[in-house]
Amino acid sequence: MDVTNFVENRPVETGRTFAMTSPVDGSALGQVHEADERTVDQAVRAARAAMEGPWGRSTVAERAAFLRKVASRIEERFDDLVRAECADTGKPVRLARTLDVARAVANFRSFADTVAAHGMESFITELPDGRRALNYAVGKPLGVVAVIVPWNLPLLLLTWKVAPALACGNAVVVKPSEETPSSATLLAEIMAEVGVPDGVYNVVHGFGPGSAGEFLTTHPGIDGVTFTGESATGSAIMRAVAPRVRPVSFELGGKNAAVVFADADLEQAVDGLARSVFTNTGQVCLCTERIYVERPVFDEVVTGLGKRAAALRPGRPEDPRTTLGPLISTAHQQKVLAYYRLAEQEGAQTVVGGNVPSLEADLTGGAWIEPTLWTGLTNSHRTVREEIFGPAAAVIPFDDEEEAVRLANDTEYGLAAAVWTTDLERAHRVAQRMRVGLSWVNTWFLRELRAPFGGVGLSGIGREGGEHSLHFYRQATNVCIQL
Repeated sequence: MDVTNFVENRPVETGRTFAMTSPVDGSALGQVHEADERTVDQAVRAARAAMEGPWGRSTVAERAAFLRKVASRIEERFDDLVRAECADTGKPVRLARTLDVARAVANFRSFADTVAAHGMESFITELPDGRRALNYAVGKPLGVVAVIVPWNLPLLLLTWKVAPALACGNAVVVKPSEETPSSATLLAEIMAEVGVPDGVYNVVHGFGPGSAGEFLTTHPGIDGVTFTGESATGSAIMRAVAPRVRPVSFELGGKNAAVVFADADLEQAVDGLARSVFTNTGQVCLCTERIYVERPVFDEVVTGLGKRAAALRPGRPEDPRTTLGPLISTAHQQKVLAYYRLAEQEGAQTVVGGNVPSLEADLTGGAWIEPTLWTGLTNSHRTVREEIFGPAAAVIPFDDEEEAVRLANDTEYGLAAAVWTTDLERAHRVAQRMRVGLSWVNTWFLRELRAPFGGVGLSGIGREGGEHSLHFYRQATNVCIQL
Protein backbone atom coordinates (compact mmCIF):
# COMPACT_ATOMS: atom_id res chain seq x y z
CA MET A 1 0.00 0.00 0.00
CA ASP A 2 1.31 3.43 -0.97
CA VAL A 3 0.30 6.53 1.00
CA THR A 4 0.67 9.77 -0.94
CA ASN A 5 0.60 13.44 -0.15
CA PHE A 6 -2.60 15.28 -1.09
CA VAL A 7 -2.58 18.77 -2.62
CA GLU A 8 -5.52 20.50 -4.33
CA ASN A 9 -7.63 17.34 -3.98
CA ARG A 10 -5.10 15.24 -5.88
CA PRO A 11 -2.58 12.64 -4.72
CA VAL A 12 1.02 13.78 -5.06
CA GLU A 13 3.84 11.27 -5.27
CA THR A 14 7.46 12.19 -4.60
CA GLY A 15 10.76 10.59 -5.42
CA ARG A 16 11.50 9.65 -1.83
CA THR A 17 9.54 7.21 0.33
CA PHE A 18 9.78 5.66 3.77
CA ALA A 19 8.43 2.37 5.08
CA MET A 20 5.31 1.80 7.16
CA THR A 21 5.77 -0.99 9.72
CA SER A 22 3.09 -2.74 11.76
CA PRO A 23 3.55 -2.25 15.51
CA VAL A 24 1.67 -5.54 16.01
CA ASP A 25 4.18 -7.88 14.40
CA GLY A 26 6.83 -5.77 12.66
CA SER A 27 5.61 -6.63 9.18
CA ALA A 28 5.80 -4.19 6.28
CA LEU A 29 2.57 -2.27 5.61
CA GLY A 30 3.64 -0.18 2.63
CA GLN A 31 5.47 2.97 1.57
CA VAL A 32 4.79 6.63 2.35
CA HIS A 33 5.76 9.40 -0.05
CA GLU A 34 7.85 11.93 1.88
CA ALA A 35 7.09 15.53 0.97
CA ASP A 36 10.11 17.54 -0.13
CA GLU A 37 10.36 21.31 0.24
CA ARG A 38 8.79 21.84 -3.17
CA THR A 39 5.74 19.74 -2.28
CA VAL A 40 5.24 21.60 1.00
CA ASP A 41 5.50 24.92 -0.84
CA GLN A 42 2.95 23.67 -3.37
CA ALA A 43 0.56 22.77 -0.53
CA VAL A 44 0.93 26.14 1.21
CA ARG A 45 0.45 28.02 -2.06
CA ALA A 46 -2.64 25.94 -2.81
CA ALA A 47 -4.06 26.79 0.60
CA ARG A 48 -3.33 30.48 0.04
CA ALA A 49 -5.08 30.35 -3.34
CA ALA A 50 -8.11 28.74 -1.71
CA MET A 51 -8.29 31.61 0.79
CA GLU A 52 -8.32 34.07 -2.10
CA GLY A 53 -11.01 32.12 -3.96
CA PRO A 54 -14.62 31.16 -3.18
CA TRP A 55 -13.67 29.41 0.09
CA GLY A 56 -12.35 32.69 1.47
CA ARG A 57 -15.74 34.28 0.75
CA SER A 58 -17.87 31.38 2.04
CA THR A 59 -20.51 32.01 4.67
CA VAL A 60 -20.77 30.47 8.12
CA ALA A 61 -23.91 28.59 7.05
CA GLU A 62 -22.13 27.16 4.00
CA ARG A 63 -19.17 25.99 6.06
CA ALA A 64 -21.36 24.47 8.78
CA ALA A 65 -23.27 22.53 6.13
CA PHE A 66 -19.97 21.34 4.65
CA LEU A 67 -18.75 20.07 8.04
CA ARG A 68 -21.96 18.09 8.45
CA LYS A 69 -21.42 16.52 5.02
CA VAL A 70 -17.92 15.48 6.08
CA ALA A 71 -19.31 13.91 9.26
CA SER A 72 -21.86 11.93 7.28
CA ARG A 73 -19.24 10.74 4.79
CA ILE A 74 -16.97 9.63 7.66
CA GLU A 75 -19.87 7.51 8.89
CA GLU A 76 -20.23 5.98 5.43
CA ARG A 77 -16.50 5.17 5.34
CA PHE A 78 -16.33 4.27 9.02
CA ASP A 79 -14.87 0.80 8.47
CA ASP A 80 -12.17 2.12 6.12
CA LEU A 81 -11.00 4.54 8.77
CA VAL A 82 -11.11 1.89 11.50
CA ARG A 83 -8.90 -0.37 9.39
CA ALA A 84 -6.46 2.46 8.76
CA GLU A 85 -6.21 3.40 12.43
CA CYS A 86 -5.76 -0.20 13.55
CA ALA A 87 -3.12 -0.92 10.91
CA ASP A 88 -1.08 2.16 11.78
CA THR A 89 -1.37 1.99 15.57
CA GLY A 90 -2.15 -1.66 16.37
CA LYS A 91 -4.94 -0.64 18.76
CA PRO A 92 -7.91 -2.99 19.23
CA VAL A 93 -10.73 -2.59 16.72
CA ARG A 94 -13.20 -1.98 19.55
CA LEU A 95 -11.20 1.04 20.75
CA ALA A 96 -10.84 2.49 17.26
CA ARG A 97 -14.58 2.13 16.63
CA THR A 98 -15.82 3.55 19.93
CA LEU A 99 -13.21 6.29 20.41
CA ASP A 100 -11.12 7.33 17.41
CA VAL A 101 -13.52 7.26 14.48
CA ALA A 102 -16.65 7.97 16.52
CA ARG A 103 -15.03 11.13 17.90
CA ALA A 104 -14.05 12.22 14.40
CA VAL A 105 -17.74 12.28 13.46
CA ALA A 106 -18.61 14.11 16.68
CA ASN A 107 -15.86 16.69 16.15
CA PHE A 108 -17.21 17.81 12.78
CA ARG A 109 -20.80 17.96 13.97
CA SER A 110 -19.94 19.70 17.22
CA PHE A 111 -17.98 22.49 15.53
CA ALA A 112 -20.65 22.88 12.85
CA ASP A 113 -23.12 23.56 15.64
CA THR A 114 -20.70 25.84 17.50
CA VAL A 115 -19.81 28.08 14.58
CA ALA A 116 -23.44 28.29 13.43
CA ALA A 117 -24.56 29.55 16.85
CA HIS A 118 -21.61 31.80 17.66
CA GLY A 119 -22.02 35.58 17.64
CA MET A 120 -19.63 38.45 18.32
CA GLU A 121 -19.70 41.56 20.45
CA SER A 122 -21.31 44.90 19.70
CA PHE A 123 -21.41 48.09 21.79
CA ILE A 124 -23.06 51.47 21.67
CA THR A 125 -20.42 54.04 22.65
CA GLU A 126 -21.70 57.28 24.22
CA LEU A 127 -19.20 60.14 24.48
CA PRO A 128 -19.33 63.15 26.84
CA ASP A 129 -19.89 65.58 23.91
CA GLY A 130 -23.08 63.77 22.94
CA ARG A 131 -21.69 61.80 20.02
CA ARG A 132 -22.62 58.14 19.72
CA ALA A 133 -20.97 55.28 17.87
CA LEU A 134 -21.68 51.67 17.07
CA ASN A 135 -18.78 49.27 17.59
CA TYR A 136 -19.11 45.71 16.44
CA ALA A 137 -16.68 42.85 15.91
CA VAL A 138 -16.32 40.82 12.75
CA GLY A 139 -14.57 37.43 12.80
CA LYS A 140 -12.12 36.71 9.99
CA PRO A 141 -10.18 33.52 9.27
CA LEU A 142 -6.63 33.32 10.58
CA GLY A 143 -5.57 32.20 7.10
CA VAL A 144 -3.42 29.20 6.21
CA VAL A 145 -3.02 26.99 9.27
CA ALA A 146 -0.35 24.33 9.70
CA VAL A 147 -1.91 21.36 11.53
CA ILE A 148 0.62 18.96 13.07
CA VAL A 149 -0.77 15.93 14.87
CA PRO A 150 0.70 12.95 16.75
CA TRP A 151 0.46 9.18 16.37
CA ASN A 152 -1.50 8.13 19.45
CA LEU A 153 -5.01 9.23 18.37
CA PRO A 154 -4.33 10.23 14.76
CA LEU A 155 -7.82 10.78 13.36
CA LEU A 156 -9.40 12.03 16.58
CA LEU A 157 -6.78 14.72 17.15
CA LEU A 158 -6.62 15.62 13.46
CA THR A 159 -10.35 16.28 13.22
CA TRP A 160 -10.33 18.07 16.59
CA LYS A 161 -8.18 20.72 14.86
CA VAL A 162 -9.31 20.58 11.24
CA ALA A 163 -13.03 20.88 12.01
CA PRO A 164 -12.84 24.26 13.82
CA ALA A 165 -10.19 25.54 11.41
CA LEU A 166 -12.46 24.92 8.42
CA ALA A 167 -15.53 26.11 10.32
CA CYS A 168 -13.84 29.48 10.71
CA GLY A 169 -12.98 29.65 7.00
CA ASN A 170 -9.30 28.75 7.09
CA ALA A 171 -7.39 26.48 4.72
CA VAL A 172 -5.09 23.87 6.24
CA VAL A 173 -1.88 22.00 5.50
CA VAL A 174 -1.79 18.85 7.61
CA LYS A 175 1.41 17.06 8.66
CA PRO A 176 0.45 13.77 10.36
CA SER A 177 2.97 11.71 12.28
CA GLU A 178 5.25 9.63 10.11
CA GLU A 179 4.12 6.65 12.22
CA THR A 180 0.42 7.07 11.36
CA PRO A 181 -0.04 8.64 7.91
CA SER A 182 -3.08 6.73 6.62
CA SER A 183 -6.14 8.38 8.17
CA ALA A 184 -5.06 11.92 7.23
CA THR A 185 -4.87 10.85 3.59
CA LEU A 186 -8.20 9.00 3.82
CA LEU A 187 -9.75 12.18 5.22
CA ALA A 188 -8.37 14.02 2.17
CA GLU A 189 -10.26 11.56 -0.05
CA ILE A 190 -13.42 12.17 2.00
CA MET A 191 -13.00 15.95 1.69
CA ALA A 192 -12.73 15.64 -2.08
CA GLU A 193 -15.74 13.32 -2.22
CA VAL A 194 -17.98 15.87 -0.47
CA GLY A 195 -16.77 18.75 -2.63
CA VAL A 196 -14.20 20.72 -0.67
CA PRO A 197 -12.66 23.35 -2.97
CA ASP A 198 -9.12 22.72 -4.18
CA GLY A 199 -6.47 23.71 -1.66
CA VAL A 200 -8.68 23.87 1.42
CA TYR A 201 -7.38 20.58 2.90
CA ASN A 202 -3.85 19.47 2.03
CA VAL A 203 -1.66 16.69 3.46
CA VAL A 204 2.14 16.47 3.47
CA HIS A 205 3.98 13.47 4.90
CA GLY A 206 7.38 13.26 6.46
CA PHE A 207 9.45 13.84 9.56
CA GLY A 208 10.48 16.86 11.62
CA PRO A 209 13.92 18.49 11.15
CA GLY A 210 15.05 18.56 7.54
CA SER A 211 11.70 17.23 6.35
CA ALA A 212 8.03 18.20 6.01
CA GLY A 213 7.69 19.39 9.60
CA GLU A 214 10.50 21.91 9.34
CA PHE A 215 9.57 22.97 5.80
CA LEU A 216 6.00 23.66 6.93
CA THR A 217 6.63 25.51 10.20
CA THR A 218 9.30 27.75 8.63
CA HIS A 219 7.28 28.52 5.50
CA PRO A 220 6.50 32.26 5.24
CA GLY A 221 3.05 31.49 3.82
CA ILE A 222 1.53 30.00 6.97
CA ASP A 223 -0.43 32.19 9.37
CA GLY A 224 -0.43 29.97 12.46
CA VAL A 225 0.45 26.53 13.80
CA THR A 226 -1.68 24.17 15.88
CA PHE A 227 0.17 21.19 17.30
CA THR A 228 -0.42 18.26 19.62
CA GLY A 229 2.59 16.24 20.73
CA GLU A 230 5.72 16.25 22.83
CA SER A 231 6.68 19.36 24.80
CA ALA A 232 10.17 19.40 23.26
CA THR A 233 8.69 19.47 19.76
CA GLY A 234 6.39 22.29 20.80
CA SER A 235 9.42 24.30 21.92
CA ALA A 236 11.09 23.68 18.56
CA ILE A 237 8.00 24.88 16.69
CA MET A 238 7.86 28.03 18.82
CA ARG A 239 11.46 28.79 17.83
CA ALA A 240 10.63 28.18 14.17
CA VAL A 241 7.68 30.62 14.07
CA ALA A 242 9.13 33.24 16.44
CA PRO A 243 10.92 35.32 13.75
CA ARG A 244 7.61 35.86 11.94
CA VAL A 245 5.55 36.14 15.15
CA ARG A 246 2.98 33.53 14.14
CA PRO A 247 0.38 32.44 16.71
CA VAL A 248 0.50 28.90 18.08
CA SER A 249 -1.92 26.60 19.85
CA PHE A 250 -0.22 23.71 21.64
CA GLU A 251 -1.52 20.67 23.50
CA LEU A 252 1.63 19.04 24.80
CA GLY A 253 2.72 16.33 27.21
CA GLY A 254 1.37 15.37 30.60
CA LYS A 255 2.41 13.67 33.81
CA ASN A 256 -1.12 13.48 35.09
CA ALA A 257 -2.07 12.77 38.69
CA ALA A 258 -5.00 10.95 40.24
CA VAL A 259 -5.88 11.45 43.91
CA VAL A 260 -7.85 8.74 45.71
CA PHE A 261 -9.31 9.58 49.11
CA ALA A 262 -10.24 6.92 51.65
CA ASP A 263 -13.93 7.79 51.34
CA ALA A 264 -14.00 7.06 47.59
CA ASP A 265 -16.07 4.29 46.08
CA LEU A 266 -13.00 2.09 45.69
CA GLU A 267 -14.45 -0.28 43.11
CA GLN A 268 -15.39 2.66 40.93
CA ALA A 269 -12.06 4.35 41.58
CA VAL A 270 -9.96 1.31 40.71
CA ASP A 271 -11.97 0.71 37.53
CA GLY A 272 -11.46 4.35 36.57
CA LEU A 273 -7.76 4.22 37.36
CA ALA A 274 -7.33 1.11 35.24
CA ARG A 275 -8.85 2.96 32.29
CA SER A 276 -6.79 6.09 32.91
CA VAL A 277 -3.48 4.23 33.15
CA PHE A 278 -3.86 1.50 30.52
CA THR A 279 -6.21 2.83 27.78
CA ASN A 280 -4.49 2.84 24.38
CA THR A 281 -1.50 1.19 26.10
CA GLY A 282 -1.00 4.39 28.10
CA GLN A 283 -0.47 6.39 24.93
CA VAL A 284 -2.93 9.19 25.63
CA CYS A 285 -1.77 12.60 26.79
CA LEU A 286 -4.51 12.48 29.44
CA CYS A 287 -3.45 9.12 30.90
CA THR A 288 -2.57 8.89 34.60
CA GLU A 289 1.07 8.22 35.46
CA ARG A 290 0.99 9.31 39.14
CA ILE A 291 -1.55 7.87 41.60
CA TYR A 292 -1.74 9.30 45.11
CA VAL A 293 -3.78 7.18 47.52
CA GLU A 294 -4.80 8.00 51.09
CA ARG A 295 -2.87 5.63 53.35
CA PRO A 296 -5.79 3.67 54.93
CA VAL A 297 -6.85 2.34 51.49
CA PHE A 298 -3.43 2.25 49.82
CA ASP A 299 -2.96 -1.52 49.85
CA GLU A 300 -6.50 -2.17 48.65
CA VAL A 301 -6.10 0.17 45.67
CA VAL A 302 -2.70 -1.27 44.72
CA THR A 303 -4.02 -4.83 44.86
CA GLY A 304 -7.15 -4.06 42.85
CA LEU A 305 -5.28 -2.12 40.19
CA GLY A 306 -2.63 -4.82 39.93
CA LYS A 307 -5.31 -7.45 39.25
CA ARG A 308 -6.82 -5.34 36.49
CA ALA A 309 -3.41 -4.83 34.90
CA ALA A 310 -2.64 -8.53 34.96
CA ALA A 311 -5.98 -9.32 33.31
CA LEU A 312 -5.30 -7.24 30.20
CA ARG A 313 -4.84 -9.41 27.12
CA PRO A 314 -2.48 -8.42 24.29
CA GLY A 315 -3.34 -9.60 20.81
CA ARG A 316 -4.17 -8.68 17.25
CA PRO A 317 -6.52 -5.70 16.76
CA GLU A 318 -9.25 -7.76 15.07
CA ASP A 319 -9.37 -10.37 17.86
CA PRO A 320 -12.40 -9.53 20.06
CA ARG A 321 -10.54 -10.91 23.07
CA THR A 322 -7.78 -8.31 22.72
CA THR A 323 -7.82 -5.63 25.43
CA LEU A 324 -4.25 -4.34 25.07
CA GLY A 325 -2.52 -3.18 21.90
CA PRO A 326 1.19 -2.65 21.28
CA LEU A 327 3.14 0.55 21.63
CA ILE A 328 3.46 2.56 18.43
CA SER A 329 6.95 1.36 17.50
CA THR A 330 9.92 -0.64 18.69
CA ALA A 331 11.78 2.65 19.21
CA HIS A 332 9.08 3.78 21.63
CA GLN A 333 9.10 0.34 23.22
CA GLN A 334 12.80 0.80 24.01
CA LYS A 335 12.11 4.22 25.52
CA VAL A 336 9.40 2.82 27.80
CA LEU A 337 11.58 -0.15 28.75
CA ALA A 338 14.34 2.27 29.70
CA TYR A 339 11.95 3.85 32.21
CA TYR A 340 11.06 0.41 33.53
CA ARG A 341 14.77 -0.19 34.19
CA LEU A 342 15.18 3.29 35.66
CA ALA A 343 12.34 2.64 38.11
CA GLU A 344 14.13 -0.47 39.35
CA GLN A 345 17.37 1.49 39.74
CA GLU A 346 15.51 4.13 41.74
CA GLY A 347 14.30 1.48 44.19
CA ALA A 348 10.77 0.86 42.95
CA GLN A 349 8.90 -2.28 43.91
CA THR A 350 7.21 -3.64 40.77
CA VAL A 351 3.67 -4.71 41.62
CA VAL A 352 2.95 -6.08 38.17
CA GLY A 353 4.60 -6.00 34.74
CA GLY A 354 7.95 -4.37 34.15
CA ASN A 355 8.99 -6.17 30.98
CA VAL A 356 8.01 -7.38 27.52
CA PRO A 357 5.19 -9.95 27.60
CA SER A 358 5.57 -13.52 26.37
CA LEU A 359 3.58 -13.79 23.15
CA GLU A 360 2.88 -16.18 20.32
CA ALA A 361 5.65 -16.38 17.74
CA ASP A 362 3.77 -14.37 15.11
CA LEU A 363 3.64 -11.33 17.43
CA THR A 364 7.21 -11.29 18.72
CA GLY A 365 8.27 -8.69 16.14
CA GLY A 366 5.76 -6.17 17.54
CA ALA A 367 6.25 -3.32 19.99
CA TRP A 368 4.65 -5.01 22.99
CA ILE A 369 5.04 -3.97 26.61
CA GLU A 370 3.59 -5.14 29.93
CA PRO A 371 1.20 -2.92 31.90
CA THR A 372 3.22 -1.91 34.95
CA LEU A 373 2.67 -0.52 38.45
CA TRP A 374 5.26 0.57 41.00
CA THR A 375 5.27 1.39 44.68
CA GLY A 376 8.20 2.70 46.73
CA LEU A 377 8.82 5.80 44.60
CA THR A 378 8.45 9.47 45.54
CA ASN A 379 8.13 12.76 43.67
CA SER A 380 11.91 13.12 43.81
CA HIS A 381 12.46 10.25 41.38
CA ARG A 382 12.78 10.76 37.63
CA THR A 383 10.28 7.97 36.99
CA VAL A 384 7.65 10.09 38.74
CA ARG A 385 8.68 13.39 37.16
CA GLU A 386 9.23 12.55 33.48
CA GLU A 387 6.54 11.60 30.98
CA ILE A 388 6.75 7.92 30.04
CA PHE A 389 3.77 7.67 27.65
CA GLY A 390 3.24 3.99 28.29
CA PRO A 391 0.93 1.78 30.41
CA ALA A 392 2.70 2.50 33.68
CA ALA A 393 2.08 4.43 36.91
CA ALA A 394 3.64 4.96 40.31
CA VAL A 395 1.31 4.56 43.30
CA ILE A 396 2.26 6.78 46.25
CA PRO A 397 0.56 7.14 49.68
CA PHE A 398 -0.51 10.41 51.33
CA ASP A 399 -1.90 11.29 54.76
CA ASP A 400 -4.12 14.36 54.33
CA GLU A 401 -5.72 16.63 51.77
CA GLU A 402 -3.04 19.30 51.85
CA GLU A 403 -0.33 16.75 51.17
CA ALA A 404 -2.35 15.24 48.31
CA VAL A 405 -2.77 18.61 46.60
CA ARG A 406 0.89 19.47 47.09
CA LEU A 407 2.07 16.17 45.62
CA ALA A 408 -0.31 16.31 42.67
CA ASN A 409 0.76 19.87 41.78
CA ASP A 410 4.47 19.12 42.18
CA THR A 411 5.20 18.83 38.44
CA GLU A 412 6.26 20.97 35.48
CA TYR A 413 3.26 19.61 33.56
CA GLY A 414 -0.35 20.63 34.04
CA LEU A 415 -2.74 18.94 31.64
CA ALA A 416 -5.28 16.88 33.62
CA ALA A 417 -6.03 15.42 37.04
CA ALA A 418 -8.63 13.10 38.54
CA VAL A 419 -10.02 13.21 42.08
CA TRP A 420 -11.83 10.23 43.57
CA THR A 421 -14.02 10.97 46.61
CA THR A 422 -17.64 10.80 47.77
CA ASP A 423 -17.30 14.04 49.78
CA LEU A 424 -18.97 16.66 47.57
CA GLU A 425 -17.33 19.66 49.26
CA ARG A 426 -13.90 18.05 49.03
CA ALA A 427 -14.54 17.14 45.39
CA HIS A 428 -15.12 20.77 44.40
CA ARG A 429 -12.37 22.08 46.66
CA VAL A 430 -9.60 19.74 45.51
CA ALA A 431 -10.58 19.68 41.82
CA GLN A 432 -10.36 23.46 41.67
CA ARG A 433 -6.95 23.47 43.35
CA MET A 434 -5.37 21.17 40.76
CA ARG A 435 -2.96 23.19 38.59
CA VAL A 436 -4.27 21.73 35.34
CA GLY A 437 -6.48 22.57 32.39
CA LEU A 438 -8.94 19.73 33.03
CA SER A 439 -9.90 18.38 36.45
CA TRP A 440 -12.12 15.28 36.67
CA VAL A 441 -14.05 14.05 39.71
CA ASN A 442 -15.00 10.35 39.95
CA THR A 443 -14.43 9.84 36.23
CA TRP A 444 -11.80 10.02 33.50
CA PHE A 445 -11.80 10.91 29.80
CA LEU A 446 -15.36 12.21 29.93
CA ARG A 447 -15.25 15.13 27.51
CA GLU A 448 -17.64 17.97 26.81
CA LEU A 449 -16.60 19.20 23.37
CA ARG A 450 -17.78 22.74 24.06
CA ALA A 451 -15.68 23.10 27.23
CA PRO A 452 -12.15 24.56 27.30
CA PHE A 453 -9.39 22.01 26.83
CA GLY A 454 -5.65 22.59 27.19
CA GLY A 455 -2.83 22.64 29.69
CA VAL A 456 -0.48 24.84 31.68
CA GLY A 457 3.29 24.71 32.09
CA LEU A 458 4.92 22.12 29.83
CA SER A 459 1.45 20.87 28.87
CA GLY A 460 0.65 23.60 26.41
CA ILE A 461 -0.52 27.04 25.35
CA GLY A 462 -4.08 28.08 24.61
CA ARG A 463 -7.43 26.33 24.84
CA GLU A 464 -9.41 24.23 22.39
CA GLY A 465 -13.05 23.19 22.39
CA GLY A 466 -16.26 24.97 21.42
CA GLU A 467 -15.90 28.74 21.20
CA HIS A 468 -12.38 28.49 22.66
CA SER A 469 -11.17 26.92 19.41
CA LEU A 470 -12.78 29.72 17.43
CA HIS A 471 -10.65 32.27 19.29
CA PHE A 472 -7.50 30.78 17.77
CA TYR A 473 -8.76 30.02 14.27
CA ARG A 474 -10.18 33.45 13.58
CA GLN A 475 -9.24 37.05 14.26
CA ALA A 476 -11.60 39.79 15.37
CA THR A 477 -11.76 43.10 13.54
CA ASN A 478 -13.54 45.95 15.30
CA VAL A 479 -15.70 48.22 13.12
CA CYS A 480 -16.48 51.65 14.61
CA ILE A 481 -19.21 53.78 13.02
CA GLN A 482 -20.09 57.20 14.36
CA LEU A 483 -23.86 57.51 14.45
